[in-house]
Amino acid sequence: MAKEEQHRVAVASSDGDYVDEHFGNALYYQIFDEHDGDWSFVETRKVSPSCGFAEEGCGKVGCLLSERLFDCEAIFVLRIGESAAYGAIAAGLRVFEAAGPVDDVLAYVSKQGLLTSVGSVI
Repeated sequence: MAKEEQHRVAVASSDGDYVDEHFGNALYYQIFDEHDGDWSFVETRKVSPSCGFAEEGCGKVGCLLSERLFDCEAIFVLRIGESAAYGAIAAGLRVFEAAGPVDDVLAYVSKQGLLTSVGSVI
């Protein structure tokens, strides 16, 4: 029997329907689980906007975000700056820029096997 693929991701979305938030401005992340290509909504998590921590260095941004998203392997955001992406990656998160309906983005991720490939995509 083949091993079941399981992934948990966080999506920066203001309404839960569209990937529409910049990393530094996101107040909420929608958490989704994937089991063998099927996605299910788990919960909405409130986070502090990361922009306010930029002067403290990208490591601080990554640490603060990873504390709220500790169980996620990847984040999907509309846009993210290079320093913030570095901080998130250093904190153990894979980073993807995406736009459009959450369902379409997650379906594309599954179809392309983006969470099973090695490395981060920015």
